[in-house]
Amino acid sequence: MDFSLGHDNAYDVIIIGGGPAGISAAIYTARADLKTLVIDKGLTAGALGITAKISNYPGVPGPISGAQLAEIMREQAQSFGAEILTDKVVGVDLTSAPKTVIAGTGTFTARALVLATGSMGRTRTVPGEEEFLGRGVSYCATCDGAFFRDKPVAVVGNNDEALEEALFLTRFAKQIHLIVPTPDLKASPHLVEEAEHSPVIAMRMATRLKAIEGNGFVTGVTVQPRGGEPETVPVNGAFVYLQGGKPITGYLNEQLETTDDGCLIVDEDMQTPVEGVYAVGDLLCTHIKQAVIAAADGVKAAVAIDRQLHGRKRAQVDWS
Repeated sequence: MDFSLGHDNAYDVIIIGGGPAGISAAIYTARADLKTLVIDKGLTAGALGITAKISNYPGVPGPISGAQLAEIMREQAQSFGAEILTDKVVGVDLTSAPKTVIAGTGTFTARALVLATGSMGRTRTVPGEEEFLGRGVSYCATCDGAFFRDKPVAVVGNNDEALEEALFLTRFAKQIHLIVPTPDLKASPHLVEEAEHSPVIAMRMATRLKAIEGNGFVTGVTVQPRGGEPETVPVNGAFVYLQGGKPITGYLNEQLETTDDGCLIVDEDMQTPVEGVYAVGDLLCTHIKQAVIAAADGVKAAVAIDRQLHGRKRAQVDWS
Protein backbone atom coordinates (compact mmCIF):
# COMPACT_ATOMS: atom_id res chain seq x y z
CA MET A 1 0.00 0.00 0.00
CA ASP A 2 1.20 3.49 -0.65
CA PHE A 3 1.39 6.17 2.03
CA SER A 4 -1.51 8.61 2.23
CA LEU A 5 -0.66 12.29 2.47
CA GLY A 6 -3.56 12.68 4.86
CA HIS A 7 -1.41 11.13 7.61
CA ASP A 8 0.91 12.93 10.02
CA ASN A 9 4.11 13.69 8.10
CA ALA A 10 6.42 13.38 11.13
CA TYR A 11 8.40 10.12 11.42
CA ASP A 12 11.04 8.57 13.60
CA VAL A 13 12.91 7.31 10.53
CA ILE A 14 12.73 8.23 6.86
CA ILE A 15 14.58 6.04 4.38
CA ILE A 16 15.24 7.46 0.94
CA GLY A 17 15.48 4.53 -1.47
CA GLY A 18 13.61 1.22 -1.56
CA GLY A 19 16.30 -1.20 -2.70
CA PRO A 20 17.71 -4.01 -0.53
CA ALA A 21 19.66 -1.59 1.70
CA GLY A 22 16.74 0.75 2.32
CA ILE A 23 14.08 -1.92 2.75
CA SER A 24 16.27 -3.99 5.10
CA ALA A 25 16.72 -0.90 7.25
CA ALA A 26 12.94 -0.39 7.22
CA ILE A 27 12.28 -3.98 8.32
CA TYR A 28 14.47 -3.49 11.38
CA THR A 29 13.37 0.03 12.34
CA ALA A 30 9.68 -0.84 11.94
CA ARG A 31 10.15 -3.97 14.09
CA ALA A 32 11.77 -1.74 16.70
CA ASP A 33 8.51 0.25 16.91
CA LEU A 34 9.99 3.26 15.15
CA LYS A 35 7.56 5.04 12.86
CA THR A 36 9.18 4.43 9.47
CA LEU A 37 8.61 5.85 5.98
CA VAL A 38 10.37 4.64 2.84
CA ILE A 39 10.32 7.04 -0.12
CA ASP A 40 11.20 5.28 -3.36
CA LYS A 41 10.90 6.01 -7.08
CA GLY A 42 9.56 2.56 -8.05
CA LEU A 43 10.31 -1.15 -8.14
CA THR A 44 12.52 -0.99 -11.24
CA ALA A 45 14.19 2.36 -10.59
CA GLY A 46 17.23 0.78 -8.91
CA ALA A 47 19.89 -1.79 -9.64
CA LEU A 48 17.99 -4.67 -7.99
CA GLY A 49 14.74 -3.88 -9.78
CA ILE A 50 16.28 -4.10 -13.26
CA THR A 51 18.12 -7.38 -12.56
CA ALA A 52 16.58 -10.13 -14.67
CA LYS A 53 17.58 -13.15 -12.60
CA ILE A 54 18.87 -13.73 -9.05
CA SER A 55 19.80 -17.19 -7.80
CA ASN A 56 22.18 -16.47 -4.93
CA TYR A 57 20.20 -14.45 -2.39
CA PRO A 58 20.25 -16.43 0.89
CA GLY A 59 16.94 -18.00 1.83
CA VAL A 60 15.21 -17.18 -1.46
CA PRO A 61 15.26 -20.12 -3.91
CA GLY A 62 16.01 -18.86 -7.39
CA PRO A 63 15.90 -17.97 -10.07
CA ILE A 64 13.82 -14.92 -9.22
CA SER A 65 13.75 -11.48 -10.81
CA GLY A 66 15.12 -8.49 -8.93
CA ALA A 67 11.71 -6.84 -9.02
CA GLN A 68 10.12 -9.93 -7.44
CA LEU A 69 12.73 -10.02 -4.70
CA ALA A 70 12.24 -6.29 -4.06
CA GLU A 71 8.48 -6.81 -3.80
CA ILE A 72 8.91 -9.64 -1.27
CA MET A 73 11.16 -7.43 0.85
CA ARG A 74 8.70 -4.52 0.67
CA GLU A 75 5.81 -6.71 1.77
CA GLN A 76 7.87 -7.86 4.74
CA ALA A 77 8.67 -4.28 5.73
CA GLN A 78 5.01 -3.30 5.42
CA SER A 79 3.97 -6.29 7.55
CA PHE A 80 5.94 -4.73 10.42
CA GLY A 81 4.31 -1.32 9.91
CA ALA A 82 6.69 0.49 7.56
CA GLU A 83 4.96 2.83 5.11
CA ILE A 84 6.12 3.06 1.50
CA LEU A 85 5.58 6.13 -0.65
CA THR A 86 6.23 6.05 -4.39
CA ASP A 87 7.68 9.51 -4.97
CA LYS A 88 10.91 11.35 -5.74
CA VAL A 89 12.92 13.23 -3.13
CA VAL A 90 13.98 16.61 -4.53
CA GLY A 91 15.69 18.06 -1.46
CA VAL A 92 16.62 17.59 2.19
CA ASP A 93 17.62 19.81 5.10
CA LEU A 94 20.17 17.98 7.20
CA THR A 95 20.73 20.94 9.54
CA SER A 96 17.18 21.07 10.86
CA ALA A 97 15.99 19.18 13.94
CA PRO A 98 14.19 17.02 13.02
CA LYS A 99 15.61 16.45 9.52
CA THR A 100 13.41 17.63 6.65
CA VAL A 101 12.75 15.70 3.45
CA ILE A 102 11.06 17.39 0.48
CA ALA A 103 9.39 15.10 -2.05
CA GLY A 104 7.27 15.83 -5.08
CA THR A 105 4.02 15.34 -3.17
CA GLY A 106 4.89 16.77 0.23
CA THR A 107 7.33 17.60 3.00
CA PHE A 108 8.22 15.14 5.79
CA THR A 109 10.33 15.21 8.94
CA ALA A 110 12.33 12.52 10.72
CA ARG A 111 14.50 12.09 13.80
CA ALA A 112 16.86 9.90 11.76
CA LEU A 113 17.48 9.69 8.04
CA VAL A 114 18.82 6.79 5.97
CA LEU A 115 20.19 7.54 2.50
CA ALA A 116 19.85 4.49 0.26
CA THR A 117 19.51 5.95 -3.22
CA GLY A 118 22.12 3.74 -4.88
CA SER A 119 24.42 4.41 -7.82
CA MET A 120 22.28 4.55 -10.93
CA GLY A 121 23.02 8.23 -11.49
CA ARG A 122 24.32 9.47 -14.84
CA THR A 123 27.79 10.78 -15.45
CA ARG A 124 26.97 12.20 -18.90
CA THR A 125 24.12 14.35 -20.15
CA VAL A 126 22.88 14.90 -23.70
CA PRO A 127 23.40 18.22 -25.51
CA GLY A 128 20.89 20.80 -24.29
CA GLU A 129 19.99 18.95 -21.08
CA GLU A 130 21.95 21.14 -18.69
CA GLU A 131 21.29 24.30 -20.72
CA PHE A 132 17.52 23.94 -20.46
CA LEU A 133 17.29 22.51 -16.94
CA GLY A 134 14.44 24.37 -15.26
CA ARG A 135 13.35 25.76 -18.64
CA GLY A 136 11.62 22.68 -19.95
CA VAL A 137 14.01 19.96 -18.77
CA SER A 138 12.91 18.28 -15.55
CA TYR A 139 13.63 15.17 -13.52
CA CYS A 140 10.38 15.26 -11.53
CA ALA A 141 6.94 15.18 -13.14
CA THR A 142 5.14 15.40 -9.80
CA CYS A 143 7.05 18.63 -9.17
CA ASP A 144 6.73 20.29 -12.58
CA GLY A 145 3.93 18.53 -14.47
CA ALA A 146 1.37 21.27 -13.96
CA PHE A 147 3.55 23.71 -15.92
CA PHE A 148 2.90 21.68 -19.08
CA ARG A 149 -0.87 21.69 -19.13
CA ASP A 150 -2.17 21.15 -22.69
CA LYS A 151 1.37 20.98 -24.07
CA PRO A 152 3.32 18.12 -25.69
CA VAL A 153 6.17 16.63 -23.67
CA ALA A 154 8.75 13.86 -23.92
CA VAL A 155 9.50 11.32 -21.20
CA VAL A 156 12.76 9.42 -21.63
CA GLY A 157 13.39 6.08 -19.90
CA ASN A 158 12.31 2.46 -19.67
CA ASN A 159 11.73 1.69 -15.97
CA ASP A 160 9.03 2.09 -13.32
CA GLU A 161 10.04 5.65 -12.58
CA ALA A 162 9.70 6.74 -16.23
CA LEU A 163 6.30 5.10 -16.62
CA GLU A 164 4.98 6.38 -13.29
CA GLU A 165 6.00 9.89 -14.30
CA ALA A 166 4.53 9.53 -17.81
CA LEU A 167 1.23 8.33 -16.36
CA PHE A 168 1.21 11.22 -13.89
CA LEU A 169 1.74 13.65 -16.78
CA THR A 170 -1.41 12.37 -18.53
CA ARG A 171 -3.31 14.63 -16.10
CA PHE A 172 -1.77 17.68 -17.73
CA ALA A 173 0.03 17.13 -21.05
CA LYS A 174 -1.71 17.15 -24.41
CA GLN A 175 0.58 14.41 -25.74
CA ILE A 176 3.40 12.39 -24.21
CA HIS A 177 6.17 10.93 -26.35
CA LEU A 178 7.67 8.06 -24.35
CA ILE A 179 11.22 7.66 -25.63
CA VAL A 180 12.41 4.15 -24.71
CA PRO A 181 16.13 3.50 -25.39
CA THR A 182 15.71 -0.30 -25.29
CA PRO A 183 13.60 -2.63 -27.47
CA ASP A 184 11.34 -3.38 -24.50
CA LEU A 185 10.27 -1.77 -21.25
CA LYS A 186 11.96 -2.79 -17.97
CA ALA A 187 8.96 -1.79 -15.88
CA SER A 188 6.25 -3.50 -13.85
CA PRO A 189 3.64 -5.19 -16.09
CA HIS A 190 0.71 -3.20 -14.69
CA LEU A 191 2.47 0.08 -15.52
CA VAL A 192 3.32 -1.11 -19.03
CA GLU A 193 -0.30 -2.14 -19.63
CA GLU A 194 -1.64 1.18 -18.35
CA ALA A 195 0.79 3.15 -20.50
CA GLU A 196 0.02 1.09 -23.59
CA HIS A 197 -3.69 1.79 -23.20
CA SER A 198 -3.31 5.51 -22.58
CA PRO A 199 -4.58 7.60 -25.53
CA VAL A 200 -2.13 10.35 -24.57
CA ILE A 201 1.09 8.28 -24.54
CA ALA A 202 2.87 7.48 -27.81
CA MET A 203 5.69 4.96 -27.35
CA ARG A 204 8.91 5.12 -29.38
CA MET A 205 10.77 1.89 -28.68
CA ALA A 206 14.50 1.28 -29.25
CA THR A 207 14.97 5.03 -29.66
CA ARG A 208 17.85 7.08 -28.26
CA LEU A 209 17.67 10.66 -27.03
CA LYS A 210 20.34 12.53 -29.00
CA ALA A 211 19.76 16.14 -27.93
CA ILE A 212 17.29 18.55 -26.37
CA GLU A 213 16.59 21.55 -28.57
CA GLY A 214 15.39 24.98 -27.59
CA ASN A 215 15.53 28.74 -27.82
CA GLY A 216 15.50 29.97 -24.25
CA PHE A 217 13.06 27.15 -23.44
CA VAL A 218 12.70 23.61 -24.74
CA THR A 219 11.16 23.40 -28.21
CA GLY A 220 11.89 19.78 -29.11
CA VAL A 221 13.94 16.63 -28.67
CA THR A 222 16.12 15.01 -31.30
CA VAL A 223 15.80 11.23 -31.22
CA GLN A 224 17.12 8.38 -33.33
CA PRO A 225 15.40 5.00 -33.65
CA ARG A 226 17.69 1.99 -33.94
CA GLY A 227 18.66 1.63 -37.59
CA GLY A 228 16.89 4.87 -38.51
CA GLU A 229 17.66 8.52 -39.07
CA PRO A 230 17.53 11.24 -36.40
CA GLU A 231 14.38 13.33 -36.18
CA THR A 232 13.30 16.25 -34.02
CA VAL A 233 10.01 15.87 -32.16
CA PRO A 234 8.35 19.18 -31.15
CA VAL A 235 7.76 19.27 -27.37
CA ASN A 236 7.71 21.92 -24.65
CA GLY A 237 9.06 19.69 -21.90
CA ALA A 238 11.60 16.86 -21.57
CA PHE A 239 11.47 14.62 -18.49
CA VAL A 240 14.62 12.51 -18.38
CA TYR A 241 14.87 9.24 -16.41
CA LEU A 242 17.98 7.60 -17.82
CA GLN A 243 20.37 5.59 -15.66
CA GLY A 244 24.10 5.32 -15.15
CA GLY A 245 26.61 4.20 -12.54
CA LYS A 246 27.19 7.27 -10.38
CA PRO A 247 26.04 7.55 -6.74
CA ILE A 248 22.76 9.47 -6.61
CA THR A 249 23.35 12.39 -4.25
CA GLY A 250 22.03 15.45 -6.12
CA TYR A 251 19.08 15.85 -3.74
CA LEU A 252 21.58 16.46 -0.89
CA ASN A 253 22.64 19.80 -2.43
CA GLU A 254 26.26 19.26 -1.29
CA GLN A 255 25.33 19.09 2.40
CA LEU A 256 27.54 16.01 2.77
CA GLU A 257 31.14 15.63 1.67
CA THR A 258 31.83 13.00 -0.97
CA THR A 259 34.93 11.17 -2.16
CA ASP A 260 36.51 11.88 -5.54
CA ASP A 261 34.26 9.14 -6.94
CA GLY A 262 31.14 10.86 -5.59
CA CYS A 263 30.53 8.37 -2.78
CA LEU A 264 29.46 9.20 0.77
CA ILE A 265 31.64 8.66 3.82
CA VAL A 266 30.36 6.77 6.88
CA ASP A 267 31.65 5.32 10.16
CA GLU A 268 31.33 1.71 11.35
CA ASP A 269 27.64 2.32 12.19
CA MET A 270 26.97 3.63 8.67
CA GLN A 271 26.53 7.17 10.05
CA THR A 272 27.72 10.13 7.98
CA PRO A 273 29.54 13.10 9.57
CA VAL A 274 26.07 14.58 10.26
CA GLU A 275 24.59 13.00 13.38
CA GLY A 276 21.38 11.12 12.69
CA VAL A 277 22.06 10.80 8.96
CA TYR A 278 23.13 7.37 7.69
CA ALA A 279 24.18 6.14 4.23
CA VAL A 280 24.08 2.55 2.98
CA GLY A 281 24.52 0.37 -0.08
CA ASP A 282 25.86 1.60 -3.40
CA LEU A 283 26.26 5.16 -2.10
CA LEU A 284 29.49 3.91 -0.51
CA CYS A 285 32.65 3.36 -2.55
CA THR A 286 33.72 0.49 -0.27
CA HIS A 287 30.45 -1.35 -0.89
CA ILE A 288 30.52 -4.71 -2.71
CA LYS A 289 27.70 -4.48 -5.23
CA GLN A 290 25.63 -7.45 -4.12
CA ALA A 291 22.07 -7.29 -2.80
CA VAL A 292 22.92 -9.25 0.34
CA ILE A 293 25.75 -6.84 1.22
CA ALA A 294 23.45 -3.84 0.68
CA ALA A 295 20.87 -5.49 2.95
CA ALA A 296 23.52 -5.93 5.65
CA ASP A 297 24.43 -2.23 5.40
CA GLY A 298 20.79 -1.35 5.95
CA VAL A 299 20.56 -3.59 9.01
CA LYS A 300 23.71 -2.05 10.54
CA ALA A 301 22.25 1.44 10.10
CA ALA A 302 18.89 0.38 11.53
CA VAL A 303 20.45 -1.19 14.62
CA ALA A 304 22.45 1.98 15.23
CA ILE A 305 19.32 4.15 14.80
CA ASP A 306 17.37 1.94 17.20
CA ARG A 307 20.15 2.33 19.76
CA GLN A 308 20.36 6.09 19.20
CA LEU A 309 16.64 6.89 19.30
CA HIS A 310 15.91 4.60 22.25
CA GLY A 311 18.87 5.90 24.23
CA ARG A 312 20.72 2.59 24.57
CA LYS A 313 24.51 2.34 24.63
CA ARG A 314 24.58 -1.17 23.19
CA ALA A 315 22.68 -2.74 20.33
CA GLN A 316 19.74 -4.92 21.31
CA VAL A 317 20.23 -8.50 20.09
CA ASP A 318 17.28 -10.08 18.30
CA TRP A 319 17.77 -13.69 17.32
CA SER A 320 14.10 -14.46 16.72
